[in-house]
Amino acid sequence: MTPPAPPPLRAPADFSVNQMTVKQLPLPELVTACADLGIRGVGLWREPVQEYGIEAAAKLVRGAGLAVTTLCRGGFLTAHDPAERARALADNRAAIDEAATLGTDTLVLVSGGLPAGDQDRDLPAARERVADALADLAPYAADRAVRLAIEPLHPMYAADRCVVSTLTQALDLAERFPADQVGVCADTYHIWWDDQAPTTLTHATTTGRLHALQLADWTTPLPHGALTGRGQLGDGTIDFPHWRTLARSAGYTGPIEVELFNDTLWARDGREVLTETVRRYVAHAC
Repeated sequence: MTPPAPPPLRAPADFSVNQMTVKQLPLPELVTACADLGIRGVGLWREPVQEYGIEAAAKLVRGAGLAVTTLCRGGFLTAHDPAERARALADNRAAIDEAATLGTDTLVLVSGGLPAGDQDRDLPAARERVADALADLAPYAADRAVRLAIEPLHPMYAADRCVVSTLTQALDLAERFPADQVGVCADTYHIWWDDQAPTTLTHATTTGRLHALQLADWTTPLPHGALTGRGQLGDGTIDFPHWRTLARSAGYTGPIEVELFNDTLWARDGREVLTETVRRYVAHAC
């Protein structure tokens, strides 16, 4: 007798996929694939959404019943030059407007690295320039019902991409502003190594400042450039149930977004990768 076919794979209710995980899928195909797998949330990236059209993307996603869990990314706020700072602030205000149009309440910020082209090596001063920019942007975002989520990146990115390297540094910046305006985005890929991060994550959650939680695995050896080294869930060293339990036990009720930057995954069929990602989430994160 032929055994019954297994039930179709359905994503857990709290699962969200970041668009970059399957960036090979055009937005309409991503939306269709999410519907087929019962995925309820998607994190979007500005560049492909701009290419598709902000209003058109909002209509497409909304029509499919998908919630936009985050928009990535704003930030890059560490420049000295007044003209560069003005351009960065204008771009971030545009990102806030895009988030509002897409219907997400969370814009993820990557702070930016040390200014290029000079000899500035003052990391604390660079973080202060981020704080100065947040003082300008936070009220603008609040008026549009958008929260700013500061994402710390692993210290290997501090020089050129993100001077905010720990969850504690991110929370210290966020706590200068109201919790409904500025919080943090915690990505396991960037914080798993930090023995202070569990305590900080709990504090951020209980104070209403954990605005986004993202998952990616840490695998070695890192690829050239290190930007595309985020491993598929279960392929590396990160204890995902530990981080998920920390956030949930402290009161985080939001979505958990899988955000993978991985050339090998991008070279594969996007629907296959998305299906695999849901299976890995169930097997390694729940």
